[in-house]
Amino acid sequence: MIYTISKTILDVHKYAFTGVLVKPFRIWKLQYSERAVDVNTKVAKDVILYKYDNPKFYKYLNIFAICQFGFWNYLSVFALQTLRDAPVSPSENAAWWEKINLGENKYRNTLSVLAFTIGWGILTVSWMFTLRTVRYLVLHKGGEKATIVTYGPFGKNRMFTLDLNNINCKGSRQTTSSTLPLKVKGHYLHYMVDSRGEFRNPSLFDHTVGLKRWISMGIEM
Repeated sequence: MIYTISKTILDVHKYAFTGVLVKPFRIWKLQYSERAVDVNTKVAKDVILYKYDNPKFYKYLNIFAICQFGFWNYLSVFALQTLRDAPVSPSENAAWWEKINLGENKYRNTLSVLAFTIGWGILTVSWMFTLRTVRYLVLHKGGEKATIVTYGPFGKNRMFTLDLNNINCKGSRQTTSSTLPLKVKGHYLHYMVDSRGEFRNPSLFDHTVGLKRWISMGIEM
């Protein structure tokens, strides 16, 4: 009965207004409401909502990061211990680079700190990218909690379970072209759901983990 009345109201609006966008907008709202009602989020057992299985990429990424970390730290120590103070010629005809004494304290220390920072920066960014990439999303029995499984720097998975009210999805599965950001209460930065992964149960994802919620900022890593 309610559906019939709503459909009649939609038909009246369709002919009462001349705007082209009135009909598509109102019909879409009705269809969306019907789909939301039909989805049962109170699942009887644990359900995998999302899966992104690409361990080789993250293995090679972390090998690269560790190699870069070692190289830049070696360069840092080399610059600090090997460069010697060698006075340069003050001739006006010398090129600009010939006037730089790399063994001078300000240059030697700057090069050492810069190389050290680059090495740690590459390692930190690579590890944070790995730890924030979602490998699995699991909705638990009852539909109140979910487990987020991410990749780890040394091949082991990292996982934690939390209430759905503590997850804020800042995008739409249908419109994203690269990654879908998830904000988790109590954690810095966002977790990334790669669009190349497989949504095992798209409708259930959209009405559980994929909802936009208002949550407070967190402090955990």
